[in-house]
Amino acid sequence: MARLLIVDDEASMREFLEILLIKEGHSTVTAASGEEAMEILESEKEFDLVLTDLKMSGATGIDVLRCTKDFWPDTQVVVMTAFSTPETAVEAMKLGAYDYLPKPSPVEEIRAVVDRALEKRRLRAEVVRLKGQLQKKHSFANLIGRSSHLQKVFHIIEKVANSRTSVLISGESGTGKELVAKAIHYNSSRKGSPFVVVNCGAIPENLMESEFFGHVKGAFTGAVANKPGLLGEAHGGSIFLDEIGELPLSLQVKLLRVLQERRVKPVGGTHETAVDIRVIAATNKRLEDEVKEGRFREDLFYRLNVIQIPLPPLRVRHEDIPILAEHFLGKFSNELDREVVGFDAEVLHVLTSYPYPGNVRELENIIERAVTFETSNVITLESLPIHVVDHRKSASGDGGRIVLTEEGLDLEGVLGELERDLLLKALAMRSGVRTDAAKLLGISFRSIRYKLDKYGITDEDLPD
Repeated sequence: MARLLIVDDEASMREFLEILLIKEGHSTVTAASGEEAMEILESEKEFDLVLTDLKMSGATGIDVLRCTKDFWPDTQVVVMTAFSTPETAVEAMKLGAYDYLPKPSPVEEIRAVVDRALEKRRLRAEVVRLKGQLQKKHSFANLIGRSSHLQKVFHIIEKVANSRTSVLISGESGTGKELVAKAIHYNSSRKGSPFVVVNCGAIPENLMESEFFGHVKGAFTGAVANKPGLLGEAHGGSIFLDEIGELPLSLQVKLLRVLQERRVKPVGGTHETAVDIRVIAATNKRLEDEVKEGRFREDLFYRLNVIQIPLPPLRVRHEDIPILAEHFLGKFSNELDREVVGFDAEVLHVLTSYPYPGNVRELENIIERAVTFETSNVITLESLPIHVVDHRKSASGDGGRIVLTEEGLDLEGVLGELERDLLLKALAMRSGVRTDAAKLLGISFRSIRYKLDKYGITDEDLPD
């Protein structure tokens, strides 16, 4: 049921339209003058559609139209008049009227125009709703964790979101680089414009130039029409260049020129087009090393690396693992229509001990698998992958010794886990006094502060 405002200084016309539209299932409010209509528009909640006569004593239908668009820009307006001229019709449409009806009009024509106007209103409301959902989906709330490492990332995003400055996100595969890029875009003034994602490692080298810069018809075999290119598609918004380290040197030169000149020339074209884009790049490589090895241009690196956001691996964010696990449990329980509501205590112990070489993406896959296989209402060890459950056994072995098996192990993760456990034990033995714990471990106070920050150990983890 839509909410409609009928404005006409003829009582018979108001009554006719009211009866007709109520029969169609709509709710109606009537006004006998333009002034009354404008008072209603200013004082009541939003209408879906306003049908207004054009020629009225006092305020006209054009005045009602302007008032409607001032207070309720998304409300549709249909102007009706027995004195139609091309000039008044053009003026009404320029001011935002949906359509123009002559008086009298057949009942079917009135119904058709009202239905089309309400459909436009519905579609516009749906677009607004979806944009809101998209923004919410990619807000900070989708970057989950309370660790000091992630709080630093949140702080940087808040600082840089509204600037035009290039951002380079670094981190291992699966740490959430695209999520950070989306959080930057959807918390910026560009959030209503395109966010274009480009996987630089997935485009064949012979197609890269055309994909990035577009081409004109006939530029090469198969170019049957003009194509804008990914940089052109991102105009007004942001372009996310994932795995930027995979770009060949020949394309790096041309990308650098675009960043400097803010202009793009398609393959086979003779004219350049201005582009307004915000570049967010990501890499799982150390680009500094790639520059030294000659595989990445130094000038492009400095152009991209204005602001760097390093993403920590999950193995140093232990306190985030239970929170992420709960999040993924809720997500997949809902998606798979399963009533799995929690974790067995031993499962959480195993999950927080595992080093996650695949980072957050691997944890997500583990929880999805567990929800799929679990037969009770809590996740048990039987639903976890064997290599996750067996990790502690293979890492500690008999007597606490680290055992190297044929399957191998994640040395960095094992040593990191051992170091973190020893830090917590030393703090427990010295009642949380950092200076005394550092002496017990044979390290300086500065070192223990660094290591506590590295592993995300906060006061909440320390003994009272």
